[in-house]
Amino acid sequence: MRRNTTQLALLGLGLAGAGTAAVVAQQASGPVARYEMRAETMSGFGGGQGGAGAAMAMAMGGTPKAQHALWLDLGSTRAAADGKPKADHFMPTGAKLGKSVALKTPAALPREPGTTEFQRPKGRMLIFWGCGEHAPKGQPVVIDFTKLAAGQVPPGLFTSAVPMDRWVSPASSKTYGRWPSDDGKAAKPDTSLIGAHRVAGNYSPEMSFQLSKDFMAPLNATNSAQPSGATLVRWGPVPGATGYYAMIIGGKQAPKGQDMKDIVWWTSSATREFGGGLSDWLAPATVARLVTAKTVLSPQTTTCTVPAEVKAAAPDFMFGTLHAYGPEESFAYPPKPADPKAKWALEWTARIRHRSTTGFLVGMEGFGMGAEQADVPEQPQCKPKKKGFGGLLGGAIGGALGVPVAGDGC
Repeated sequence: MRRNTTQLALLGLGLAGAGTAAVVAQQASGPVARYEMRAETMSGFGGGQGGAGAAMAMAMGGTPKAQHALWLDLGSTRAAADGKPKADHFMPTGAKLGKSVALKTPAALPREPGTTEFQRPKGRMLIFWGCGEHAPKGQPVVIDFTKLAAGQVPPGLFTSAVPMDRWVSPASSKTYGRWPSDDGKAAKPDTSLIGAHRVAGNYSPEMSFQLSKDFMAPLNATNSAQPSGATLVRWGPVPGATGYYAMIIGGKQAPKGQDMKDIVWWTSSATREFGGGLSDWLAPATVARLVTAKTVLSPQTTTCTVPAEVKAAAPDFMFGTLHAYGPEESFAYPPKPADPKAKWALEWTARIRHRSTTGFLVGMEGFGMGAEQADVPEQPQCKPKKKGFGGLLGGAIGGALGVPVAGDGC
């Protein structure tokens, strides 16, 4: 075990990808292994593991209790000598997850041919953006799925302004391990991450680091209809938040129980930016840049008005999600050499990012979703699978084009 592990101030570079700008500048090699932690506080409806518990709480006249969720990913350029990968994350007692959690290497399962079918969506998607009583001229952008399937993509539909982070994955690793797994363990509402952490296995260097940031406080959001037809969304400030981003998905049902006529998507961005990494765990430096660009709401913002035209376009249902992006802690071993000409042979890097997320049903006035909530049974965690083209919009577009797109299941 390395006892002189040094935490590096990486200044928001985030260790994205196999290396970072800081690493390249130092003529670095490696790292042999990368470790990533994502910590989320989820409240309200629809957050990660909240679905069934949220529905149960609602049926009982309550609201779902805020939950903690934790995702761990270990990737290495090495293979286990005996061909049997094994790795564990040893946590402080405050985590309440036992002595350690096992980072399981998924078994490779062959894909069964002909078992997946894709149905091209019908109808349209209407896209709105920005906070205000009314949508400005030029909105909504209308996407006709029929034309999209024929290759007629509206100009400026996709954005590269919001980066998609390259997380550790089986594709980027010779050997890969993850948690949650099938051990029946899950982060609890009172799980704490503060303290000493150690990751040890037979296919990666041993890592040790000290975390000083804990799970973020839950978001408490309410929404209320305004005389103009707009919807005012309010939330309490979350300590440590670097910025906020809200989105609403709604719809208009076609007559006689047919497929949805219109899907409506609104985001709080003041610019025409959506998708990309906005629904991911963003680095503080990235959030700061997006706040300046008015793509993400500032840490001081606690309200946003959804234009009246959004509700008018989606009279049948509207479901909202609000993210509070949070801090990051990054580590590496060995320490960066003082001599900029010296080669930096990295053995491992590790980072943890935080966010707090809540879901809400638009139209349930004064309905708050935060920490003071009724107890509901904890739900097993599952790791959300990435969607192509950046989130929910990508799913619709991918389906329209006949491109396989992963869902949100386990």
